[in-house]
Amino acid sequence: MGERSMAERNIGLVAATSVAVALAVMGIKYVAYLATGSVALYSDALESVVNVIAGVVAFLAVSYSGRPADTHHQFGHHKAEYFSAVLEGVMIVVAALLIISEAAPLLWRPRAIEGAFVGLLVNGSATLINAAWCYFLIRFGKRVRSPALVADGRHIVSDVVTSAGVLLGLVLAQATGWHVLDPLLALIVAVNILWAGWRVIQDSLLGLMDTAVTADILALIGATITRHAGGALQVHDLRTRTAGSATFIEFHLVVPGAMTVATAHGICDRIEMALVAAVPGSQVLIHLEPEDEAKGRDALVV
Repeated sequence: MGERSMAERNIGLVAATSVAVALAVMGIKYVAYLATGSVALYSDALESVVNVIAGVVAFLAVSYSGRPADTHHQFGHHKAEYFSAVLEGVMIVVAALLIISEAAPLLWRPRAIEGAFVGLLVNGSATLINAAWCYFLIRFGKRVRSPALVADGRHIVSDVVTSAGVLLGLVLAQATGWHVLDPLLALIVAVNILWAGWRVIQDSLLGLMDTAVTADILALIGATITRHAGGALQVHDLRTRTAGSATFIEFHLVVPGAMTVATAHGICDRIEMALVAAVPGSQVLIHLEPEDEAKGRDALVV
């Protein structure tokens, strides 16, 4: 069953923990806002509300996508994660717009902030928690190939960047007396968040379009087939697509016309086992063909 199976068993727990972390961080940031009355810190707390919603969506998505194939979804539910990731990308954009709406008016009406030291200390602790969690979430999500968890982690990265910008703005505003720096830096951070949201949406839409594997994974697949296809003559029409944590691999395997079905089936089983080991989450479909179906171009000779 291996390391990947262990990760799959824990993926729901990680998604649920992400919701709990988002709730805790949101509460801490709201305390920072109450201590200072800073509109920038209030905007930062609003962005954390979106984190909570995104965490819930990610939890529901990974729970649903992990269901086995059924009568109505015979290839599984893997793409559910992409819908979650698209929604999270939209939420990142919404968070950026919320920050802009709060910060823009302060460019013309900047005001001093009371209790800034306490606010900085409290908000800074929330930022450190978020930074540690998003680092773990992105690494874990990539390891188990979960678009929903990776998108959730990237969303939290945008929150960390937001918080860092807000904190920097408050420090500079207090040090220089130029209180306009607070909303100005918040607007700059909002632009960065908009870019992050677009990236999450773009990656998710590519997944929904049945994007092929990367060049290095394709090379690994080709080498694995060649290494374990002893007895066959040729492989052609190799195609791949990804859906969440699953990789679908399809190709035609040419064997001698006189080969028995049992022998040809044994070759297919050997190749399939090797591919699943080389590319975790693989689902392999092999079309057997006699030697007169061999192609001269775009084929692997085995």
